[in-house]
Amino acid sequence: MNHAPWAFLHVNDSHMGTPRSYRFRPAINQRWAAIKQQMAETRADLLLHGGDLTRDGDTHEFEYQQAQADLETLPFPVFVIPGNMDVGNKHTVQNGVKHRWKGLEWNDPDWNMTQRRLDLFASYFGPIHWTFVHRNVRFTGIYAAVAGTGFPHESRMWSLLERIPHLPPTRHHVVVMHYWPFIEHLDEPAWDLTQGDQYDNWYFSIDPPHRQRLWRLFQAAQVEIVFCGHVHTGRPVQEVDGIRLYRTAAAGNTCQLSERWSDTETRFGFQLCRVTESAIEVEFVPGREQCAEFDSFGPMGHPTVAQRDYSVAREQPPLQPE
Repeated sequence: MNHAPWAFLHVNDSHMGTPRSYRFRPAINQRWAAIKQQMAETRADLLLHGGDLTRDGDTHEFEYQQAQADLETLPFPVFVIPGNMDVGNKHTVQNGVKHRWKGLEWNDPDWNMTQRRLDLFASYFGPIHWTFVHRNVRFTGIYAAVAGTGFPHESRMWSLLERIPHLPPTRHHVVVMHYWPFIEHLDEPAWDLTQGDQYDNWYFSIDPPHRQRLWRLFQAAQVEIVFCGHVHTGRPVQEVDGIRLYRTAAAGNTCQLSERWSDTETRFGFQLCRVTESAIEVEFVPGREQCAEFDSFGPMGHPTVAQRDYSVAREQPPLQPE
């Protein structure tokens, strides 16, 4: 068997937007364009995209079309999972719970993912959960935020993960997900989104007991590496139960929670993964373009349709909310 070294890539949170929207940050597109060119120069076999391809794909199908066309310009296949800005946020049933962020207020259940949006995303990018083998490495992608929804997409995720240990073994197994499975520790408590000091922890991670179930299935499937994004801020690799967890920096959007830790990676970039006979070596590659924000317009956060002013769109005709 040929064990010649080869490479694959991982990237997340490219957040490509459009000036036809009620908000647009051209710096994100500029950073992503540079990173995309760098990745194209690596001669990698494939790219794993860990979600948040879009700025507002959760309400603008046009951004799916834009992102799909953009990824098709890369010289290797791209395997994609959604992020919350693509399909909606993590599910909650706590009606009436509101959160304020930078002057914006929203009701979290209003931004729950929906089955329709998950299916629409899949119609462009393929199943939201998948597994395949390439050169004796198994690659698995899941949108773990469906855990606890009761959607058919949740049962398909669990079924997929439970089936993998019964498939032929491979030399390595790499998983890509969007949300962090946990903030600091696997057994940390369930975070209460109604408490201001816990909200960010809830928003960025997977709730117990789902996270523990995921981790047990990862162990059973002999997962070696888990990549996750969503926070836009890189952390040093953390090994848990023999699994290397990479919380990765964004490929375009501004870092979050970086003030919590002294060892964060706040540059935009991607992961270059070199596969040898004995190991997978992961290197963070900073993007060539680390530009500051410029010529942005529109609100941040998760504004409601009533808070959106499409008349400010710099390119006509403007998009319409869905």
